[in-house]
Amino acid sequence: MYGPPMVTSTTEAIPYTEHDKLGPLGGKSPALTSDAELRGVLIHEFEATAAAARAAAATVERGASAAVHDTRKALRRARAVLSLIADALPKSERRAVKAALQEARRSLSSVRDHAVAPETLGALALGDEDRQTAKQVLDNAAEAMPAHAEIKQLLADSAGRVAAQVEALAAALPAEISWSTLAEGVRVVYSRARHARRKAKGSTSQFHNWRRRSKELAYQLEVVAQHAGARAEKIHAELEEVTDTLGPAVDLIMLREFVRTYAQGVTPEALEHLETAIEAQLGDLMKTARKAGRDTFDRSAHSFAKRLGRAVKKDLAPAEPPAAEAS
Repeated sequence: MYGPPMVTSTTEAIPYTEHDKLGPLGGKSPALTSDAELRGVLIHEFEATAAAARAAAATVERGASAAVHDTRKALRRARAVLSLIADALPKSERRAVKAALQEARRSLSSVRDHAVAPETLGALALGDEDRQTAKQVLDNAAEAMPAHAEIKQLLADSAGRVAAQVEALAAALPAEISWSTLAEGVRVVYSRARHARRKAKGSTSQFHNWRRRSKELAYQLEVVAQHAGARAEKIHAELEEVTDTLGPAVDLIMLREFVRTYAQGVTPEALEHLETAIEAQLGDLMKTARKAGRDTFDRSAHSFAKRLGRAVKKDLAPAEPPAAEAS
């Protein structure tokens, strides 16, 4: 459907050293052109996210904020791998794994907010009165911060949930997975991100959704680029550049809700003044981010998937032999 990268060559294989895992110079892993091997690669990618979540959870003694951030990042990558192979999974299994990953991330949302809010508030341009209101909010929030033992347990539970999905995913996948499955996974996520961007002009919830789907898409493209080459990596880099512009605005969206949640003892006038200051800066960031993402999300989802397929095909094409010098 999207031009699977069927790459063939009649040239004799060129020997290469053991440390060169990608094969001869200019070559790439054949995983994207081998349905059986591609299945193994994607299962390995999902296993790697589970391992990353366990490793992140184990670092909680060195810093809870970093451990929570890295665990949530691993869970987001797991979601991205799942959406890459969604078309090859039974609907019931796909929903079960997706629900487990969502539950794991959401269980850490509150801890993540407590970690990010102080830094986000500190970076805002605020007057003295708003700064005092912000301090009162943070003092209230500090009293509600989960205890270290609770955070440690939440991290362990989240890592355990994703690890439990590895065997279920492997058992549900068919013996082979084709490039068309990955292309469809990319197309669906791009379509959702594109739709959310369109709706994000007047909706902070849709803006947040745009960022989630864009991050998911960027992780998908990272997986593909690792087994393709420079052209696919260029498309991945474009998405990464866009997602970098979305983070600050999403942090302010979170902060606005955080302030409302922990505004005990703050007068309505002071709360409204602080919210107005946050929303003014949020509006500017959302406008800038939507403008930055315009070109990337201008094409249709079908067109984007075809573009990626062409890039992968060119990346995997055998290198042209050097032309013989004229005598």
